[in-house]
Amino acid sequence: MRIVKTVSRWVFALFFIGAGILHFRNPDFYLKIMPPYIPWPQAMVDISGVAEIALGVMLLFSNLQRLAGWGLILLLVAIFPANIYVYQHQELFPGIPPIAHLLRLPLQAVFILWAYWYTRPETRVGARVEPATASQR
Repeated sequence: MRIVKTVSRWVFALFFIGAGILHFRNPDFYLKIMPPYIPWPQAMVDISGVAEIALGVMLLFSNLQRLAGWGLILLLVAIFPANIYVYQHQELFPGIPPIAHLLRLPLQAVFILWAYWYTRPETRVGARVEPATASQR
């Protein structure tokens, strides 16, 4: 299981690093999906791009993966309004079927669970966890 978790951590990290880079390569796309009630849209696009890159890089280091996991969860929650906004405004991307925008909403929950996996400490297969005694609590 350890190798699966390591490989998936690298895939997840590279996904976020790539997405973060796209914030700077194609900022118009991200500005388009920014809900109008969010102040300073360009700054928010830049901040979220930097956060995606930084958290993705942090996830590559096993000693930082727990912190990166929690950071990614917070980021995914913070950007969820943009996903809702896109679903509510299908006209922003007329070439994409509405079902794709709808499916993106629960996909966010999958990403949050995926990030949560990295907040959990590593356990060895077959390792026995002893309950804490009263003196250890």
